[in-house]
Order: sequence, then structure tokens, then C-alpha cells
Amino acid sequence: MAIIFPFVVLATVAVIQASIWYYARQIALTAAREGVSVARAYQPSPADGAAHARNVLGRTAGDSLRSYRVLASSNGQRVRVQVSGTALSMIPGLSGLHVTQSASGPVERWTVPGE
Repeated sequence: MAIIFPFVVLATVAVIQASIWYYARQIALTAAREGVSVARAYQPSPADGAAHARNVLGRTAGDSLRSYRVLASSNGQRVRVQVSGTALSMIPGLSGLHVTQSASGPVERWTVPGE
């Protein structure tokens, strides 16, 4: 028992840390998707999408995703929102795991039928 127990504890902490990292990735991806859905609408700019992504992160991230940063860009045809940050760390000495997620989509625009 004295030999196996440290490995059981280590495996448990590793599973918890992997779950926290995965959850932080999902938060970042959700914020990026929400930002893209706003930025790709008819009139908003990429900055509107970035602001909405920050709003989503402010409501959902808590301590799970810290020091987050949101970047939004557009080439006129597509808009892209990238969210990055640091996941909470349960392992002493580990400063946190970096998380980066992005989403993109076509910009909506009015067209005339037949063009």
C-alpha cells in the first residue's frame, strides 16, 4: 500500500489537472465562438466581437481561465476571434497551462439576387 498509494494520488491529481485544462479550453472556445457570431453579423466590427467575447469570459471564466486575452481580426470576407489565457494549476511549481482557442466565420453581407 505504501508503494502504490503515491502513484494513485499522482494519477488522481493528473486527471483533475487534465480536466481543469480541458474545461479552460472549452471556456475559451465558447467565448471565441460567441465573439465570432457577433462580429460576423451584418454591421458590427471585429472589435464588437472581441468585446462580446470578453463579456462572455467575464461571466463564465472565473478562476478557471486567468489572464485571458482576446484578439479579433477580419479580412473583409471572414472574421476570426482568438482567445488565449492560462488554466488554473493544481500541481505545485507548475505556473499554469497555456490555452489558445479560435473561431472564424464568413462575414454576412447583403447581396442582390442574380449577382
